[in-house]
Amino acid sequence: MDNRNLETNIVKIIGRIVVPIEFSHEVYGEGFYNFKVEAPRLSESVDILRVTVSERLITNMELTVGSYVELHGQLRSYNRYIDNASRLILTVFTREIRLLTDEEDRKELLKQPNEIYLDGYICKKPVYRTTPFGREITDLLLAVNRPYNKSDYIPCIAWGRNARFCENLLVGDHIKIWGRIQSREYQKRYDDRVETRVAYEVSIFRLEYIENDNNRLENC
Repeated sequence: MDNRNLETNIVKIIGRIVVPIEFSHEVYGEGFYNFKVEAPRLSESVDILRVTVSERLITNMELTVGSYVELHGQLRSYNRYIDNASRLILTVFTREIRLLTDEEDRKELLKQPNEIYLDGYICKKPVYRTTPFGREITDLLLAVNRPYNKSDYIPCIAWGRNARFCENLLVGDHIKIWGRIQSREYQKRYDDRVETRVAYEVSIFRLEYIENDNNRLENC
């Protein structure tokens, strides 16, 4: 395993379990479980994030709704077929987990509840747009390498000055970003109904463009 790839995708989440843990799948005899965590923002709203954890990390650990946890890991992506269509699913793949039972310790940690660092390559032409309120946004899709020659494809959003800069990035450009994983609801319209769905993406706070890395079109 190339440990350098573990350093290109780093996530820390502090939050409260809001969806019970349930079995997800098994790989080479190792069971994996899913649950959801509510991570507060400084704006007092929250993000509801999907978490995946190995059974070996939670042996003798009582994870119940209402429990507070600290998670360290990576943001992983995979495709799932739902309603005859392929959807990109994002989950926090946990490498370390601990229960936060001390209230004072928990309050201090919740001041920075959700952080992510990604080092990857632009793998789709960026899309610049403005909101009805005039905010500038650029949508990015970032390919981040991980061990065993695999990659995760992670939607990201840049704002304001970063949005204007990202509008001109090319497929294959190398960037590093720091931000927060966020969840947001949106509505999918069908002929006879409207379905509310949840999208996950990384909101970029800071980015670094790696100018001398000639990887265009080679990593996606």
